[in-house]
Amino acid sequence: MSNVSYHISNLLEKMTSTDKDFRFMATNDLMLELQKDSIKLDEDSERKVVTMLLKLLEDKNGEVQNLAVKCLAPLVSKVKEPQVETMVDTLCSNMMSDKEQLRDISSMGLKTVIAELPLSSSASVCKKITSQLIGAMGKQEDVSVQLEALDILSDMLGSGALVSFHSSLLSSLLPQLTSPRMAVRKRSIMALGHLVPCCSPALFSQLTEHLLTELSKAPPTSMTRTYIQCLATISRQGGHRVGEHLEKLIPMVVKFTSVEDDELREYCFQAFEAFIRRCPKEMSPHVATITQLCLKFMTFDPNYNYDDDEEEEEDSMDIEDSDDEYSDDDDMSWKVRRSSIKCLEALISTRRDLLLSFYSSVCPALLARFKEREENVRADVFAAFSTLLRQTRGGSRKGKFAGLAAPVPVIVKALHRQLKEKSIKSRQGCFCLLTELAHTVTGALEQHIPALIPGIVFSLTDKSTSSTMRIDALSFFHVLLLSHPPQAFQPHMQVLLPPVVACVEDTFYKITSEALLVAQQLVRVMRPQGQTATAGGFDPKPFIREVFSVTLKRLKATDIDQEVKERAISCMGHMVCHLGDHLRAELQGVLTIFLERLKNEITRLTAVRTIALISASPLKIDLSSILPEALSVLGSFLRKNQRVLKLGTLACLTALVTHHAATIKPAALEPVLSELPALVDESDMHVSQVSVTLLTCMAKACPSSLAKISSSVLPGVFRLVHSPLLQGGALAAILDFLQALVTLKTSPLSPPPLSQLLKSLTDPFHSSQSSVDGAVIHRQSYHSVARCVAALSSACPKETPGTVAVSMYLLSSAQIKSPGSPESARVLALLCLGEVGRTGSLGGSKEVQGVILEAIASTNEEVKTAASCALGSMAVGSLNDYLPFLLKEISSQPRRQYLLLHSLKEVISACPASSLSPHVESIWALLFQNCECQEEGTRNLVAECLGKLTLVNAAQLLPRLKQQLKAGSPLARSTVVTAIKFTIVDQPAPIDSLLKDCIGDFLKTLQDKDINVRRVALVMFNSAAHNKPSLIRGLLATVLPHLYKETQIRKDLIREVEMGPFKHTVDDGLDVRKAAFECMYTLLDSCLEGLDVLQFLDHVEEGLKDHYDIRMLTFLMLARLASLCPAAVLQRLDRLIEPLKATCTTKVKAGSVKQEFEKQEELRRSAMRAVAALLAVPEVERSPSMADFANQIRTNADMANMTSPQTSSYFTQEGNVVSEL
Repeated sequence: MSNVSYHISNLLEKMTSTDKDFRFMATNDLMLELQKDSIKLDEDSERKVVTMLLKLLEDKNGEVQNLAVKCLAPLVSKVKEPQVETMVDTLCSNMMSDKEQLRDISSMGLKTVIAELPLSSSASVCKKITSQLIGAMGKQEDVSVQLEALDILSDMLGSGALVSFHSSLLSSLLPQLTSPRMAVRKRSIMALGHLVPCCSPALFSQLTEHLLTELSKAPPTSMTRTYIQCLATISRQGGHRVGEHLEKLIPMVVKFTSVEDDELREYCFQAFEAFIRRCPKEMSPHVATITQLCLKFMTFDPNYNYDDDEEEEEDSMDIEDSDDEYSDDDDMSWKVRRSSIKCLEALISTRRDLLLSFYSSVCPALLARFKEREENVRADVFAAFSTLLRQTRGGSRKGKFAGLAAPVPVIVKALHRQLKEKSIKSRQGCFCLLTELAHTVTGALEQHIPALIPGIVFSLTDKSTSSTMRIDALSFFHVLLLSHPPQAFQPHMQVLLPPVVACVEDTFYKITSEALLVAQQLVRVMRPQGQTATAGGFDPKPFIREVFSVTLKRLKATDIDQEVKERAISCMGHMVCHLGDHLRAELQGVLTIFLERLKNEITRLTAVRTIALISASPLKIDLSSILPEALSVLGSFLRKNQRVLKLGTLACLTALVTHHAATIKPAALEPVLSELPALVDESDMHVSQVSVTLLTCMAKACPSSLAKISSSVLPGVFRLVHSPLLQGGALAAILDFLQALVTLKTSPLSPPPLSQLLKSLTDPFHSSQSSVDGAVIHRQSYHSVARCVAALSSACPKETPGTVAVSMYLLSSAQIKSPGSPESARVLALLCLGEVGRTGSLGGSKEVQGVILEAIASTNEEVKTAASCALGSMAVGSLNDYLPFLLKEISSQPRRQYLLLHSLKEVISACPASSLSPHVESIWALLFQNCECQEEGTRNLVAECLGKLTLVNAAQLLPRLKQQLKAGSPLARSTVVTAIKFTIVDQPAPIDSLLKDCIGDFLKTLQDKDINVRRVALVMFNSAAHNKPSLIRGLLATVLPHLYKETQIRKDLIREVEMGPFKHTVDDGLDVRKAAFECMYTLLDSCLEGLDVLQFLDHVEEGLKDHYDIRMLTFLMLARLASLCPAAVLQRLDRLIEPLKATCTTKVKAGSVKQEFEKQEELRRSAMRAVAALLAVPEVERSPSMADFANQIRTNADMANMTSPQTSSYFTQEGNVVSEL
């Protein structure tokens, strides 16, 4: 400690030196010392250091003064409170000094100290600062002091350090709004803006009422401007709080728009924009009024006469330019037009629900303003129209596109003129708008391409055009080429190609890169894929040489940007693919360059993709000159760790083997073959799938090569078949491979025979351990092997399919009947029997039926389930043989009904509608006999069968389901409603239009007296919202009140059950509430625009205090809402914080069971994820309750750990959110 004091004393002594360099170096050394975490000062040293630094602020040397200010920042946290008070007191006094330099440096010092003050700093420090600043604000005679005080006050309010002084500060700031100095008024507005987010609701109301009162007194225009500007600022900063005052504010602001003052009108529209963005719901009643005002004032240009005639317009522009008496600098009307257009843009971006009405009212008005003379305003018009297009694309409803189709010709006509203007900003706005239009309505510009081409060419060729302008023009041209048919551009190729070629040769790499993309699309235009040489009357030959030469030049260059290299390779690849027959002489040289690029680490991925493209070309390009070397290089890529490269290489090899097998010598494939076995592994299923697809192609195209590695590949394939991860595309690829393997022609190196393949597949299931490599066989493996066995059976040589099928059946029946067979062997045999029977090759054998029924009667659950599955599969293959038998068994065997219904479900799901049609009536009657079964599992199966059966003939069966709602018992109604859930599939289906008309009737069951019917109705509604939201969007207004009603806790459904000496509470309404909250979560993703988010949040708030399961759901919802609707969440923040805080701070009673501790811990974690999501919302900590809670989290180690970056990123990943659900 004494060493530190001694060192500091030496430095302080040097600071008194007459030499400025000594003083500078000593101050610098002191700053370095203070920045060390380890330094601790005693009381005397603290006092001396503070005194010296405050003295140095008055030093004659500016550099020393600046260093002294920098020293104050680390010093604040190193000294005790009395010294901080001394610093603040001195700095505040100096700030009001007559000396300008001392005043400025003291202001800087005070700002530095305030920035470093901890939030928990004592009231005495804050009081000292605020009292001094309030005094400084009152110094009317010195404006600079006032401005500095207001600046510092804004900084302090922004940090949230003055919560207890808000009232006195507001009282001091309000009089400053009437200051004769404009600068003081503006700074006061800024300070009030910083005060608003963290002040109490009462103070906010006081401020708003004050502004309203002052405005109602009809003050002078300059003061009115200040008050309106203040309103806009507090609305932007305070957000939702202003909502409750809008009824009084809007009429007053509307009234001031009629005052003949351009600046006042501008501020009025800025206030409207802030109201719209911050309080969209509360602004709903005023939208029509605001829209009309915007439409009126967006054309407000009293000093200019617009003329529709183009020539007259040019003349009037010339006259205006030559008029010396009038200057545009005096005209402020453009500010009114700009602010009204920005207000319109805010309306469009926040009210997607009014999109259709915007197309009838706002769209024509914006189109008419495309002729706006002021460049900045015109850019805002384009931006507003682009927002309208983006909102249309986001809504993606067919009805709204109809409203957009009509104005397209008008848009193009208006922009056609603008595209040739010298103004770069205008042209960029045009291209941005046209790009949005092309994205929004594909093909909309096809008829107008001749009108757009001159504008594109002008921007590419005009010498005064900037690089950014050219890039924008090329980017739009690329979008245009992608979204319109090639035939639309072919007639204009002579005009389009030269400027694009010139851009490819440009010295700026970004222009070259963008131009190569366009050139690539132009190659596609010259000859679309699969078209003959001169199809459609267009001959590409005159244009090929021009594109080829510039692309080749870029392809050969090695000293250019990587992006240009890659796009040159890709562009040349498309040329070879589409026009290779015209490049005969140069083709070999190009292919050699591709081979070189394939060997280069930087360009190899692009080269791989390009070779794959060329090899699949319908022109059958001769690649024999590079194939051997290319295959060797491609083989080496399969060893690389780069997954994208590996997948690209496999796709390229598949294309080469498929299309060029005749020119590939077996020896050339060896580098590839040696790498393939290692890729067939469950660690990467997609790579395995693509590898097996390549092996299948080899089996068909190069059988001799494959035979060499079959012994090393097959073990990996079998491991994959036995893997629990195998499904979908990878399984389909293996089935194709095994079938190709069996059908290989015999040769000296023939693949293993069928019996050996079958043995390898089924061996693990015959051992008593039933394991693969020591691990227990997963259920999925049984189904995979059964599918493989059936595939082998169906792929056998044509002369013996029956023999194989029968032998399979005998094998299976022997396994099933043998009492000594392991369970796994019997299950597999049954599944194999089913999969083979699915092809119809087993017929309707009585013996087979007997074997299946015997297995269904087994005592082993796994065997029974497999038998049920097998029966369903065989019925799919031989419907007429098995379906009557199956229906008869369901009727006569009530004890086996559940398993037999599973078989029936398989039949209904897998059979085509045409095959099922004759049997519909008999199945329907049988299902309705069982729809009131007491077993819920059986009822759900019946419902699934009914739903899937309805899809067979929806027009006839859907009305019959609807009738059952009125006639049936509660059990029957619940079955019917569940059946509707199974008619809603995620793919478009013929039933959709019928379902849309009548789903409202089924949703009326949300009002059913029976609680179970209401629960299944909610589940059905959830399914519709998730899979086909279009079915229920129009019904939200009527359905949501019933949905919200089910989220409420009903005391009449809570009962107590005595369990010995204990009493246990049972909530019969819990399942219904859970179903309701799950619906709400789904609606957030699919129907957000149809929700009143504030009303939605009311019910989320109730859920935060509910049962464990429901709280978990509402925490997820809150995290989701924080990202989707931050403004609405901020409005309800104070009410949402309390239940979150309660969850995070609740402790489990000592002596509780382990599960209670685990549940509470999981609740806390989920709540903290929601809190982390809230903390990510901008400006959230301006809320005093949130700031307090955030501070509590930071000071609590456990809670702080839960909001670590890893945890807070958890909830933002949709997959995790869904998995937790």
